[in-house]
Amino acid sequence: MKILLAMMSHETNTFSPVPTPLERFGGGTRPLEGPDIQRFFQNRGSTLAGMLSVAQRHDVELITPIAAGAPPSGPVDDDAYTYITETICAAAVGCDALLLDLHGAMVTRTYPDGEGQLLAALRQAQPGIPIAVGLDMHANLYPGMVENATIISGYHTYPHIDMFETGVRAAEILFRTLAGEVAPTMVWGNRPMLPHVMRQGTDDFPNKELQAQCRSLEASGEALAVSLFTGFPHADIENAGLSVVVVTDNDPEKAAAIRDELLDRAWQDRSSFVYQLKPLTSSIAEGIAARDEPGDGPIILLDHYDNTASGGTMDTTEVLREILAQGLEDVAAFGIFDPEAVGQMIAAGVGSRVTVNIGGRFHMGALKQQSSPLEVSGVVRLISDGRFTIRGPMATGSAMSMGPSVVLDTGKVEIVVISRHVEPYDLGCFYSLGIDPLAKTYLMLKSRIHYRAVFLPIAKKIVECAGRGVCTSDYDELTFEHVRRPIYPLDNLNDWEYPGNPV
Repeated sequence: MKILLAMMSHETNTFSPVPTPLERFGGGTRPLEGPDIQRFFQNRGSTLAGMLSVAQRHDVELITPIAAGAPPSGPVDDDAYTYITETICAAAVGCDALLLDLHGAMVTRTYPDGEGQLLAALRQAQPGIPIAVGLDMHANLYPGMVENATIISGYHTYPHIDMFETGVRAAEILFRTLAGEVAPTMVWGNRPMLPHVMRQGTDDFPNKELQAQCRSLEASGEALAVSLFTGFPHADIENAGLSVVVVTDNDPEKAAAIRDELLDRAWQDRSSFVYQLKPLTSSIAEGIAARDEPGDGPIILLDHYDNTASGGTMDTTEVLREILAQGLEDVAAFGIFDPEAVGQMIAAGVGSRVTVNIGGRFHMGALKQQSSPLEVSGVVRLISDGRFTIRGPMATGSAMSMGPSVVLDTGKVEIVVISRHVEPYDLGCFYSLGIDPLAKTYLMLKSRIHYRAVFLPIAKKIVECAGRGVCTSDYDELTFEHVRRPIYPLDNLNDWEYPGNPV
């Protein structure tokens, strides 16, 4: 038996100016292809690794054509999408089943549902082939994804610390299907709501309770897989938003009942998915006041408008500028993406005192207000190749590359300046650069929810800072042209009725 295992993963922020060529899917080079994929992903904390672990327990020939995963950014270039999908489709010919690590929120220059287009092509070529798909919790589902897959399973955690388990779940159902033990039936549905990403964490109500219900239904055997996707709201496409997919063993009525219960519960609690904003100046002042509060550990200043893992440029300077303006001391900031500034500081050398402009390089066409470069003076404290291995619970064991990296010390703030887009969701982003995050009074992090995996347990306090960026939690700063309307909270739907469920 021949099984294909492949990855095509990208979360697209359609408001982001960060380009997405083929090289972004390979960390600056081409994506990984061929037999090396199995060795590279062995025991890693990813969906593909979970699928691989299950497939290796069976006597099958495993075909691994490509593992293409890119950090979130703007729409995927058409030539990159074509290359990845054609590589997968060509390798799928003659296979008996497919295991696909996708994302669910890929938008290309041409297609709003990149995954749906791929699955439709695979299904058309081989109508009866079983296809199992693992998706991110932020998937924006389209009919083409569900209609052309046999099994869909999504993450139950955010931060995403169950990627491996998601791959295991999808693969185990696939092999049970091939053995004739189960006959998957899949239903899906959505609701007209755009949950704010800052309210999607699975530590928080209502997603905590919703995901717990999904896990409980799977554990009890009432369903093979139950996935509630909170959606990715920074994709201006028709089907952005919350949805549910349920897979049962040949029981579509049961699947539909579970789907509707979860969707209704999410809709009833829709106001809890709305993020409440605070002015930046008052947030930094709150951070200053927190020094006198009881407790140990660093105070986290969360620059959540510019999170690269949501497609942010990672070079806006408003939060860092305010930290410097209000005179905070003993701060480590991760980080600013600025390859040009990194090059200048490497040329100056370790120990040199420099004055450089950092950040503000990208023009964010989706926003009326832009960020500007920040002039900073300090000592080049450290130069690094930016490589480390992730030890935390998210993507455990994966090799991380920040690209050439520099620590610039102003005397009050140690600023990490990097040349690849990397979100700080592992302590290694500091330790690998000679900074002890536990010893700092403040940590500035360009993150939204993933930081919680390792930084929440060590933090004295979390202060959320509304800076500037294409990951804004203020929907009024964005112009939605393609998302279906009406939709909550862009529109007041308190008295609106959707089919089958009057409000």
